[in-house]
Amino acid sequence: MDDLFDPPGGQWQPISSRYTSVRRLLVVLEWGLLTVVLVLGLGFIWSWWAGLVAGVIGLAWTTWRWLRMPRIVAAWGWCERGTDLCIRSGPWFRTLRIVPYGRMQAVEINAGPLDRHFSLASVRLVTASPASDAAIPGMPAQEATALRDRITAVAETADAGL
Repeated sequence: MDDLFDPPGGQWQPISSRYTSVRRLLVVLEWGLLTVVLVLGLGFIWSWWAGLVAGVIGLAWTTWRWLRMPRIVAAWGWCERGTDLCIRSGPWFRTLRIVPYGRMQAVEINAGPLDRHFSLASVRLVTASPASDAAIPGMPAQEATALRDRITAVAETADAGL
């Protein structure tokens, strides 16, 4: 079954393992803060035991997400081939996206505050169809810049519309 998500003709590159720290921090900020709000809200509005139940469930969910993050990040990968770029993701529900250079209209690099702190960036490939857009998160910033430049050079020589 893994051959289904491993097209021939290229060397798969993983995203940065530092992206695990970014995602774990976001899990704690999102789910941890939501849990605290639920515990306090239910504790004051309803009863202390409702807040306790919400706290246990919220803590379990946050912990599970935090522990799964290395596997989720490890499932991401990208591969340059002659005329296209392959991106795969997902430890449970796996996805493989192959974007031909000829369909690309723009290459975007994004880096939020957390990404910049960890020297990471995301590369987003914009195509003629929004359904075929693709993104590679958690790339080292220098690697993202180099990938952008290579894609732009290949697209210009192929007269791909970039």
